[in-house]
Amino acid sequence: MSKTIPSAKDRFYPQIIKLVVPIVIQNLLSAAVNSADVVMLNYVGQSSISAVSLAANYASILFMVYYGLGTGASMLSAQYWGKKDLQAIRVVEGIALRFSILISLCFSAFALFAPELMMRIFTNDAELITIGAGYLRVMSLTYFCWGIIEVYLSVLRSIGRVTASMALNILAFTLNIFLNAVFIFGLFGTPKLGATGVAIATATSRVAELAGCILISLFSKDVKLKLSYMFIRNKLLFKDFLRLSLPALGNDISWGVAFSMYSVILGHLGTDAVAANSLVTVVRNFGTVLCFGTASAGGILLGNVMGENDMERAKVYASKIVKLTIITGAIGGALILIATPFVMHFADLTDTAMHYLKYMLLINTYYVMGAAVNTTLIAGVFRAGGDSRFGLICDTVDMWCYAVPLGFIAAFALKLPVLAVYFLLCTDEFVKWPWVIRHYRSQKWLKNITREDLFAEEQK
Repeated sequence: MSKTIPSAKDRFYPQIIKLVVPIVIQNLLSAAVNSADVVMLNYVGQSSISAVSLAANYASILFMVYYGLGTGASMLSAQYWGKKDLQAIRVVEGIALRFSILISLCFSAFALFAPELMMRIFTNDAELITIGAGYLRVMSLTYFCWGIIEVYLSVLRSIGRVTASMALNILAFTLNIFLNAVFIFGLFGTPKLGATGVAIATATSRVAELAGCILISLFSKDVKLKLSYMFIRNKLLFKDFLRLSLPALGNDISWGVAFSMYSVILGHLGTDAVAANSLVTVVRNFGTVLCFGTASAGGILLGNVMGENDMERAKVYASKIVKLTIITGAIGGALILIATPFVMHFADLTDTAMHYLKYMLLINTYYVMGAAVNTTLIAGVFRAGGDSRFGLICDTVDMWCYAVPLGFIAAFALKLPVLAVYFLLCTDEFVKWPWVIRHYRSQKWLKNITREDLFAEEQK
């Protein structure tokens, strides 16, 4: 043991940095792509900002679905990569693609044929419904591409191919920003399309990103993007995928839908609250890229190590990852604090919305610490060992039994001021800290989830 642990310490930082830097850049660009719509619509008007912000909640929910499926795939792929079993990884990718494509088609149908109904869930403002419906109708075209992209990139990240994901995000970011400018400002003789133009820009960048995935796949020597993987059958891996992925998927959907309820609550408190929250979300996304990147990199590294069955090294890595997360969470909060005066200077909102914006940003300077620790442990450390059930139970109880009911009571029963309601909603991450930290210390998540002789039965 004395030889293993120092070795783990020596190897940890080079390995984590190699993974963290591309993932942070990728997350930064991803946040920029998602946030560019809101920032550039600032030049169109507050109604467009509010409508797109509300409509984007569906993309957030869908992202949680993809993230859950990708987590199931990456949990297995990371450990099988540590075991050097490429065939198992291909089967896992195919299983995840089956689910993601089916779900994408369902979302696309709703967004294409019933976008007004989808908008009415978040607001009763007729103008916002009209703008948001036009945005959703165009965005329906992107969901099929997005589902394939997220699964493939999750598998690539799980085997350490994080640079490829970063390159694709650079492509998507550059194209999205350029086309946003074209359609918002009417460059090169194009009409000024406002929110609809933003949707067209996003859709085009997703198609380009999928084309990039296909190109990377052509030159990949290990894991390729092949729809034919969907037809490879293995009962044991399918069973493992469902056992690991369904709780992760349920966790992410439960959390994502509950978090979108925050927008429902704020959406019924007026457009000023919605507009302020949309800009706060942009800033918070940038403030959390470093700590969330550490969580993702840590999960990949731990999965590889546990797949090698080196549990002593995994314990050391987990401890280091938690310490790094606390540091990066503090850095994220400081970045939001530093950004606050700049955001206040450039934002073009009503006086009431500006008042909300200032104090919402200040609340998020400490909120990111709670989110960083919980994300690292639940979505990084625990899932690396195949423990996705704890997160499902913990987040569901926290969000649906505490945060969402508290928000509705505060807003509509007690009729508290907007900022008081927002402050109460932002206590959700800290309420679950004791249970999350206790589970981490129990080490029940420390498991090798790979199997031996997976394909022996097929070969008979």
